[in-house]
Amino acid sequence: MIALAIIIGVAAGVLSGLFGIGGGVLLVPALALVLGLDQVEAEATSLLAIVPVAAVGAWRQRSYGNLDIRAGLTIGAFAAVAAVAGVALVNVLPVELIRYAFAVLMLYVAWRMATSALKQLRSTTDSTAAGGS
Repeated sequence: MIALAIIIGVAAGVLSGLFGIGGGVLLVPALALVLGLDQVEAEATSLLAIVPVAAVGAWRQRSYGNLDIRAGLTIGAFAAVAAVAGVALVNVLPVELIRYAFAVLMLYVAWRMATSALKQLRSTTDSTAAGGS
């Protein structure tokens, strides 16, 4: 089971970095479907996995000059407070509702990403066609 968790983590990390998406999008379904965790356990495990990944990512981005420490700390403080509220809420809601809400969120994110990519593709195509005339 540990080897499988390592494989899931590596795959989620590579794909997240490659596609620029949050690892939770991949980790939560993988943990639920492959390792058999329920939705709440998968989400909690994914949140814990983010801590070292975010720390390493922030450290590396700092060396490139891309880190705004003040904004990060401000967002982090408010996110921590909101996470407490989210944990309280998730512990009183039915697991099936959480699973469906997560699926709806992922579909919405996929739809937004697809429409954004299509809009960018059209814009690139239009500017290429205009430049070629």
